[in-house]
Amino acid sequence: MQEPDMQKLDALVGRLVGDLGAGVSGVLVVLGDHLGLFRAMMDGRLRSSMEIAETTGLTERNVREWLAAMAAADYISYDEASSKFAMTPEQAMVFSNEDSPAFFGGAFEIVQSMWMDEPKVEEAFRTGRGLGWHEHSTCLFRGTERFFRPGYNSHLVDEWIPALQGVREKLERGAEVADVGCGHGASTILMAKAFPKSHFHGFDYHAPSIERAKRAAQEAGVDDRVTFRQASAKEFPAGNYDLVAMFDCLHDMGDPVGAGRHIRETMAKGGTWMIVEPFAHDGLKDNLNPVGRVYYGASTMICTPASMAQEVGLGLGAQAGEMKLRKVALDAGYSHFRRSSETPFNMIFEVRA
Repeated sequence: MQEPDMQKLDALVGRLVGDLGAGVSGVLVVLGDHLGLFRAMMDGRLRSSMEIAETTGLTERNVREWLAAMAAADYISYDEASSKFAMTPEQAMVFSNEDSPAFFGGAFEIVQSMWMDEPKVEEAFRTGRGLGWHEHSTCLFRGTERFFRPGYNSHLVDEWIPALQGVREKLERGAEVADVGCGHGASTILMAKAFPKSHFHGFDYHAPSIERAKRAAQEAGVDDRVTFRQASAKEFPAGNYDLVAMFDCLHDMGDPVGAGRHIRETMAKGGTWMIVEPFAHDGLKDNLNPVGRVYYGASTMICTPASMAQEVGLGLGAQAGEMKLRKVALDAGYSHFRRSSETPFNMIFEVRA
């Protein structure tokens, strides 16, 4: 074994101290989110730990320690002159406002599930049997919706759908839409609100998510035009769909090619398959960046084991890249595959037979 370069070792340890702090802070973000501490501070007014404790109905001593930890992370602000705490508008957008495109509360719930389910993933590594989506902790399902919903709110209706040739016009006139792998139904409901003349059908194999989606549709007042049903991507009922959408779920499927073939059979003539996937380059080296770090980590703990737990078990992973996704579409019998839009976190593809 070679002798370590002490300067490189010091630099690595320095990065690890930062990463360790981030890991600890992540737990505290989830705690503050669940307890309503961030929401109690979102107006930006300076408050003492006692004021925040009284507002939230929590114990002051615990709140005081949490505030100090969050101030050390620079997730909230501390005013030394008054010994009080506040949130800047930017901090509030990230931690308090769920409608903000920068909201991160859900992301930390996903990370929470990774820690909780690590023993299950360890066993999946040893056996190769994978770990089904449904076998994860409940915080994963809630966190996934809360993480992806802000991006859908910001881009789906105003950017992604208009980038698909002729799709917005169909939806405005009245179309049949399937949202496959819909989870809690955030994307389905968003489209239903934007296009009141169309009908939307959400499908997911995970029964608890379907039940949550049904309640969400009622709360949003769109349950007259939205239906949710438990069904897999290879078995959901045909409906002569003008648009079939998949949001951040194709790479989780064991047999994405088989799912694509089934979609082709369910679509109307001239229908479009919209695939939304995590942003990734085709080469590993080009994905070695902060976004790739998050997605490869999530893929190791969630996405790849989920695929391997199903038939075929292709294991695309969350950083599959356009080339592999194109191959899935071509193998499923499609002739048209185009990247129609992208964000720093997502790629959007237009697929037609």
